[in-house]
Amino acid sequence: MTHPTSPTPARTHLDNGGSAPLHPSARQAFVQALDEGWADPRRLHAEGRRAAALLDGAREAVAGVLGTRTEEVRFTPSHTASLHAAMAQVARARRRHGGDVVVGAVERAAVLHAADHVAATGQGRRTTVPVDRVGRVDADELASAALADGVALAALQDANGEVGTRQPVARVHAALEGSGVPLLVDAGASVGHAPLPTAWDLLAADPADWGGPRGLGILAVRHRTRTVPAGPEDPDPWAPGGVSVPAAFAAAVSLQAVAQDLAAEDERRRALVDRIRDGVAGVPDVEVVGDPQDRLPHVVTFSFLYVDGEALVTELDRAGYAVGSGSACTAGTLEPSHVLAAMGVLTHGNVRLALDRSTTAEDVERFLAVLPGAVARVRDALGVSGL
Repeated sequence: MTHPTSPTPARTHLDNGGSAPLHPSARQAFVQALDEGWADPRRLHAEGRRAAALLDGAREAVAGVLGTRTEEVRFTPSHTASLHAAMAQVARARRRHGGDVVVGAVERAAVLHAADHVAATGQGRRTTVPVDRVGRVDADELASAALADGVALAALQDANGEVGTRQPVARVHAALEGSGVPLLVDAGASVGHAPLPTAWDLLAADPADWGGPRGLGILAVRHRTRTVPAGPEDPDPWAPGGVSVPAAFAAAVSLQAVAQDLAAEDERRRALVDRIRDGVAGVPDVEVVGDPQDRLPHVVTFSFLYVDGEALVTELDRAGYAVGSGSACTAGTLEPSHVLAAMGVLTHGNVRLALDRSTTAEDVERFLAVLPGAVARVRDALGVSGL
């Protein structure tokens, strides 16, 4: 005997930060490069030269979008690898100046962990600059900390990928200019979505965030910034063993594609996020976080009182919506989001949305229609309805 089952809800993916669906141009470029760039680009035969030409072309295309020189662009194994290598190599180059590292409190975990590691290696310390309630550091305070004696480098994200708030990168870089203290800018959440910063010494970008392939990172290092390899000897200290030529080519082609529709997508997704912020505000006991204006166009985060974040993510998943949560449990920790904690806002019952270029107004309206019921069901399960 068969039992009737409820239909599977249509899926709507709203958790695109750092893992967006592959852009159509990236897919096409990847397949093309599989046929033409499969060989080792370090070899001297015709196949190797074709692969090297694709890799050089990819580097040139990325440099054009980032507004830097081709020779300043490096490909790495991942965005995390870019951040780790950048901090380690700069810190090693500046070890005579000191071992301290200055960071903002809402940098991604990869930056904070790397700062702890390189500071300890250089017998220094990590100085963490606090943020205000929208998640923005004070430019003067961070610059003052970075200009102190014994500082090897400073790190400041271009924008926060969890709440969307933009950071005062240009002001900090201007204050540090001439001091010798390099500024590492994590632009992993903003490249492909917002106008790019021009004031930086090292800049890291994440292809997976704009629809490029995973398993590849991009790091640009200004010529004036001194680095020293921090690992075992290898022909490429930024990507020991080399990187995937098809992945690099696909990342470059897709970056050019998203750069072309940047203004239109900014306006469209900013309007969708405004609609979400307004719609969510109608749910009882909610806090919408991050700067409502000076922000990324596609990211929005909100938190609910009397709600467990993981339970809410699961409830929305059952309804067909993939969302993120800064406070959801991970495999190794039950800690809430360090970003929300640093901002002094509600850290539990958190939902984070990052809209893709394929996200439609209809997707948003359906999500807003489902959300209040999902929150109510989680509160009922926890026995906190009506509080």
